[in-house]
Amino acid sequence: MEREFLESALDRRSVMRFAAIAGLAPALMPNLAWAITEPAMQGHLHAFVERWVGPGKLPGMVVALGLPGYDTKFIMRGSEGFDDPDSITPDSLFRIYSMTKPITGMATMLLIGEGKLGLDQPLADILPKFGKMQVQVTPDGSITDLRPAKTHITIRHLLTHTSGLAYGIIQKGPIRDALREKGLIPGKVTRLKIPGMSRGNHVQGLEAFADGMADMPLVYEPATTWSYSPGLDILGRVIEVVTGQGFDTFLRERLFDPLGMTSTFFKVPSAEAARLTTNYGVFKTKLVPIDKPSNSVFLDQPPFPFGGSGLVSTPRDYDRFLRMIGNYGMSDGKRVMGELAVRVGTSNLLPRTVDPADIRFVPNSHFGAGGRIGTGPEAGIFGWSGAAGTVGMVDMRSGMTSSIFVQFMPPTGLEVLPEFQQALRADVTALMERRR
Repeated sequence: MEREFLESALDRRSVMRFAAIAGLAPALMPNLAWAITEPAMQGHLHAFVERWVGPGKLPGMVVALGLPGYDTKFIMRGSEGFDDPDSITPDSLFRIYSMTKPITGMATMLLIGEGKLGLDQPLADILPKFGKMQVQVTPDGSITDLRPAKTHITIRHLLTHTSGLAYGIIQKGPIRDALREKGLIPGKVTRLKIPGMSRGNHVQGLEAFADGMADMPLVYEPATTWSYSPGLDILGRVIEVVTGQGFDTFLRERLFDPLGMTSTFFKVPSAEAARLTTNYGVFKTKLVPIDKPSNSVFLDQPPFPFGGSGLVSTPRDYDRFLRMIGNYGMSDGKRVMGELAVRVGTSNLLPRTVDPADIRFVPNSHFGAGGRIGTGPEAGIFGWSGAAGTVGMVDMRSGMTSSIFVQFMPPTGLEVLPEFQQALRADVTALMERRR
C-alpha cells in the first residue's frame, strides 16, 4: 500500500501532460490576450471547473491565466474543503509540494548571477562532506557493494536531478529503508498515521539533513542519469552556507518580499490557517481528508525548510513568481533577478552526458533550474508540478502564465489535469474560429 501510494503520487505523466498548454505559438498571443480579458471566451474552462467541483467530485478549484500587460484571470468555484464553508479564492492556501523546486532553483540562479555560486562549482567546495562519495554498483541494490564516485557533484547536477542522490520517495530496497531509518525525509504529508502517507521521523535542520545525505551512497554516478532527487533540498543548505542566512530567511528577503508574495510559507501562521484548503487522498475514486486546516501538519514548524517540497502558497502568489520569470527578472517595474540568471535558469541545464530520455516523468523534455524545459512544439515552457495536483508553467516566449490549484493525492487519481489541457486548447481554438 505504501509503495503503491508514493509511486502514484509522484507519477507526473498525467500531471505534466498539460505542459503544452503554455506552448502556444507566439502568433496566437493576441487571440489569447482577448480570451483572458473576455470571460465569454473561456467557456470550456468555465465548464471544466464547474464539471469538476461539487458533491462527489472536488470541493474547489482555481485556474489562473496571465499575460504581460493584463491582470491575471482567475477562474474559481467551490469551497476550501467539503466541510469548510469558506469560498475558494486566489488567496486560498494550497500545499504546492514540488512546485517549491523552481523557487529554490531560481534562488540558486540569483546567487549564481551575483557571482556567489558557480553553475559547475563542485558541491564539496561548499559542503566538504560531499567530497568523497560512494556509488551503488547496482542502483537500488546493496548499500555495501559500492565503488568510489568518479565525478564530483556540482550545483548544475543538484538543479537538474543528475547528482545521483537517493530520494526516499523514488528509491527501492535497502537504500530507501536506510533513508527512512536515518530520518533523511525531505517532505511531509499528514500527521495522521495512515499507511503510505506517514513519512517517519525527520532529522532536525538542513545541516543535519545535508550531512546525513553525504554519508549515504549515491544511486548513480553524477552526470550520467536523470533521477528525481533531493538536490533542491541540498541547495537549501548550500544557500545557507553561502549567504550566512537561514534558507527560509533568504527566500523571504530576496524573493517573496520583493515579489509581494505575502502568503507563501514553510509554516502557515495560525492567524492564516482559516485560508488553508483541505488536502485529500484518492482511495478507489473517493476523496478522504488527509490534512485538514484545523490540524494540518503545515501549522507546525518543519524539521527544516524543504527546498524541494515544503511550501504552501496561493494562486495569486505563485502567479507573481511565474510572471517575474516570464518577464526575465522584473516585477512591477523592479528588478528582482538578473536577466541572464533567469535566461540561464530557464534554459536546458542538463549535462551533455545525460540522455533527456531519462526524464521518464515528462517525455520530450530538458531540465532547467528546478523545472522542466519543453522541447519541440513546447519549446520555451518552464515549470513543474506538485504532488497534490497543483501545476504552474510560464511560456518564456510570450510571458504567458498558466496554473491550476487543487488538493488531492496522487494527482493521477483523477483525470482533472488532462481535462484542463483539453479545455484550454478548446477555448483557444473556438476563439480563433470566431475571429476568422
